[in-house]
This record gives sequence, structure tokens and C-alpha cells, in this order.
Amino acid sequence: MIIWNMGKQLQHAAIVNNFLNYLRFEKRYSAHTIMAYQEDLQQFFTYLYDQFSMPQPALAEIAPSFVRSWLASLKENKNSAKTINRKISSLKSFFKYYLRTGELEQSPMATIISPKIPKRLPVYVEQKDMETLFNHVEFPDTWNGRTERLILAILYNTGMRRSELISLKETQVNRAANNIKVLGKGNKERVIPVSAVLIKEIDDYVTQKARTLEQPDQIHLLVNDKGRQVTVGFVYNAVKKYLSVVTTIDKKSPHVLRHTFATHLTNNGADLNAVKELLGHSSLAATQIYTHNTIEKLKDIYKKAHPKA
Repeated sequence: MIIWNMGKQLQHAAIVNNFLNYLRFEKRYSAHTIMAYQEDLQQFFTYLYDQFSMPQPALAEIAPSFVRSWLASLKENKNSAKTINRKISSLKSFFKYYLRTGELEQSPMATIISPKIPKRLPVYVEQKDMETLFNHVEFPDTWNGRTERLILAILYNTGMRRSELISLKETQVNRAANNIKVLGKGNKERVIPVSAVLIKEIDDYVTQKARTLEQPDQIHLLVNDKGRQVTVGFVYNAVKKYLSVVTTIDKKSPHVLRHTFATHLTNNGADLNAVKELLGHSSLAATQIYTHNTIEKLKDIYKKAHPKA
């Protein structure tokens, strides 16, 4: 049972907990995602209490004007359009759930328009810089050095998310078929083909893990020098440290390697639907942003190469 304790707003615990448990048990959302929904709903109901003296309004009493007032206050408090859109999405999902259960006849979100978010191109590492990283950068001849190199290799070769990498199990690597099965958002499985070279690196790592470390975690693939599953901080620090050696881009996170994977595929002619499947995106819209990087690259080539550019 998810507990939602707001003090003066405790009376809303039941309707919010029902929704959060639906996300957890039926939609199978991650704990991180559920926490984000919980925080958004907590802020909204607190606002209703503070601004409209509504300690326990019925769902049908929540009018679109109340929602607009809350959104306006978020904008006044300098929340970004991206943050506001996320909160709108949380409320839409919340009221949609109660429409389906029959406890609500009309959603107050029906007339709410989300603010436009300026499109930002994904930050990625140039292909030549990734080649420099794997061909010329020396990694320490230590267990953590081996782990750091494999982390970078897997992220770049598969485009998987950091959370997917950390939870990756040895049994998810299919040596015979040269692929890795990934458990993504909503517990959706996808299979990512990889090179024989990466499979050999993984095999060597697993062999050395059993020989080098004392009682290592043999369920999860990646472990630190204590034999324990790598942490979020370990992965982030490894990526930041080695990308800093080969590139001057501002962001140097595991997600940048996901962008790099997708951008290099599209730049080299990969079908967008195939990239969508490899990334585990639920819709093509999320993948299409990588075509903008390709177009920008083509523009740059045109300017440099065409005599009339």
C-alpha cells in the first residue's frame, strides 16, 4: 500500500492512493515515476486547500478554473514549461482514471491546454570522439577500470537507459544470438542486437568476475570492486570522467550516450522505426527528434561542400 500523508490533506489519501496503486500494480510504473505523480498531486490538493479553502472537495467539484489557477501560480513561481506540462500530464492521468472507474463524469482537464516547449536538440558525442574513447583512452587495469569501460561500451552499443544498465542481469545476455534482452519502462521487454566484440567483452568480464572477486554478485552483470551491484553514482561518475577526456560538450551523463547511440544510427541511415524499437520508445514522436540532428548535420555538410552555399 502506498501511503500518502499530507497532514491537513490526509482526507485525500484514499482517492490518491487508489490511483497510485493502479499505476504501481496495473501499469507497473517505476517507483521513481510513481513518486513524481504523488508529488504533483500533493501540490495540487495542497493548493486547493490553501487558495480555495477546499479541505476535501468531491472530484466533480474540481473545476477547470481551479486547475488554471494552479498552473498560473506555477508559472509565476518560475516553473519551466516542461515542469508544468509534466504536472498537467499527472492531473490528466489522475482524472482519466476516475472517468474509467465511473466515479467522475467529466474531467476538468478537457479544456486545459499545455504550454509549448521549445524544442531542444539532444546533446550527443561525435562519432570520432567515441572512436577515440574506445581506441586510444587507457582505462586503469583495476576491477573498477574494467567495469567503467564495459559500462561505456554497453551504453554506447545499446542505447539503454541507466536504470536498465544497473539492473542488467547476466542471464539477459544471449551469447548464441548476439543480443541483450532489456527490461524497460513498464516492464516492457525489448531485444537489442549487439556485436560479437561486445559479447566477448561481456564474457571476459563475467569470467574475470568469478576469478578476481570474492563472492561477487553473480546475478547482476556489472559490479564494483567489492563485488556488489553498481550504483547510480558509480555509473554517472564513470561516464562523466571518460567523456570529459574526449569531448567538451556541457552534459556528460549516461543519457547523453543514449542520445549518441540514436543519433549515430540515424546519421548512418537507420530506419526511424527500428531506432524507436531499439530505444524502447512507446511512440515514434519521441524518436523523431533524432532526425533533427541528422538534418542539422546535412546542413553543415552542405554549407561546407556546396559552392553556392
